[in-house]
Amino acid sequence: MQPKLLILLGLAIFFPSGIKGSDVEAENEPSAPGRAVYSPTLPGPVTLLPEESKTTAVGLPSTASKMATATEILDSILRNYDHRLRPGIGERPTEVTVSLAVNTLGPISIMDMEYNIDITFCQTWYDERLRYNGSVDSFVLSGNLVSQLWVPDTFFRNSKRVYEQLFAVPSQMVRIHRDGRVLYTIRMGIDAGCALHMFKYPLDSHTCPLSFSSFSYPEDEMVYKWDDFELEITEENSWKLFQFDFTGVSNKTETLTTISGDYIVLTLFFNVTRHFGYVAFQNYVPSSVTTMLSWVSFWIKKDSAPARTSLGITSVLTMTTLGSFTRKHFPRVSYITALDFYIAVCFVFCFCALMEFAVLNFLTYNHTRSRRAPKLRHSRSLTRARAASRARARALQQEAFVCQVEESVEEEEEQEQLSCPAQQSLGLGSTQRARGCCKWYQKYLCRVPCCQGGLWQKGRLYIHVYRLDNYSRVLFPVTFFFFNVLYWLVCLNL
Repeated sequence: MQPKLLILLGLAIFFPSGIKGSDVEAENEPSAPGRAVYSPTLPGPVTLLPEESKTTAVGLPSTASKMATATEILDSILRNYDHRLRPGIGERPTEVTVSLAVNTLGPISIMDMEYNIDITFCQTWYDERLRYNGSVDSFVLSGNLVSQLWVPDTFFRNSKRVYEQLFAVPSQMVRIHRDGRVLYTIRMGIDAGCALHMFKYPLDSHTCPLSFSSFSYPEDEMVYKWDDFELEITEENSWKLFQFDFTGVSNKTETLTTISGDYIVLTLFFNVTRHFGYVAFQNYVPSSVTTMLSWVSFWIKKDSAPARTSLGITSVLTMTTLGSFTRKHFPRVSYITALDFYIAVCFVFCFCALMEFAVLNFLTYNHTRSRRAPKLRHSRSLTRARAASRARARALQQEAFVCQVEESVEEEEEQEQLSCPAQQSLGLGSTQRARGCCKWYQKYLCRVPCCQGGLWQKGRLYIHVYRLDNYSRVLFPVTFFFFNVLYWLVCLNL
């Protein structure tokens, strides 16, 4: 029995070790293709891991040391820094160098007399308290840390509203250099006042200023100067001007004396010129065409009173509407502009065209009425007039003649026919002038359709009333033409 037990124990010891060895060999052997093996994937020997850990171990202390050094420098220069005091106080004035970039210019509001501008404003000065020694060239402080430094109290003197461009944080930045030079940059939008002189409107040009200075530091404490002033404005940043063209920019430095002291004031001037095309098509062309349309009544017969009256009144009302339309989006200034004067003259032309028909109708109507009145009186007392004429003829012994006027009204014009041979022998022109004109009309006007003679009689102007339309057809266009020539010569040369 003992030998058998020993054999069994030997087999039990031998077979487990053989199975384990075969498993290890199977793990080490590569698996056959297409054979699924479930076993943990052991990573092979990696040689980059020690190098990466070595680089990280070297880099982290280096970066951390730089950050610690920068933090130490920044804390040291701000530890005893008083942002309430300006640099060089009590020794010399602080010199601030200014430069700016225009992001957008416009629009210009005529009603409010202001314009909008979006700028990036840069100010540079030296502050000895911010000097440091170290490997860091400069520090950039975000908008939240600007309040810990002294910055100039610059304000825009002609601004109505100033607002900063706000995104995630305020758009402002401070850069501190090793030598103590500080650059302060801020982006802001400004609604600045611009006095628009509209005398030559719409041929006007304007200069819109943007002036700034210190609010509390006079000239003996703070001095402003330009930093190589070169300001470029192109169509990309002036597209909001709309009705204007940008023509140039200039700058000026002056000293302003106030009750609190003398201040250095820097001013930028933006020069703009108005587009003429829009105003021409909206105002000048309709005004001129309406004035010319009012002249059509001169070619309409005087008997067509409704047509001529309607045309004249419509022209006058149209000019009134155009005049009101031009003032709708216009400041309420006390003076008249060039466009107002042009529209007023066009209104006068339209009104005179309407009054021409009124005068013509009045004179011809009164003349017809005065000629018809004797005929009515003669028809009522025909018997008495004949008897009186016969008695007067006997008393004067044929020295006077009684004439009977016979009137006939034709379709186109009225004519007088005299039945007395004595009146016919006196001449047609003198008889018509004596019976067709009143006392004060007699020298200058003739109200008889068939007047003899030209415009000039005995060295004075002699007007034929029935030819008034003929005169107007020439007088109105010629006068309006010379007015336009004179108007544009004056406006373009001023």
